[in-house]
Amino acid sequence: MNQIKATAAAPSPEALAELEDEVAYLAKRHRVSPAIVREIIRRAGSSERGAVEREIKKGKARR
Repeated sequence: MNQIKATAAAPSPEALAELEDEVAYLAKRHRVSPAIVREIIRRAGSSERGAVEREIKKGKARR
């Protein structure tokens, strides 16, 4: 069978810089490491601030 793999276009440097700024902001605001914020974004599949903040709160509630 032939499978066609869709390749995602690489995000622009501006978009990457904006995402890193957002990661740094959320990490500082919620007192977690930026790596944790990136992992939450990766697992959730969304970098929407509200979704990421809900996941951080869920994780903190488990501690």
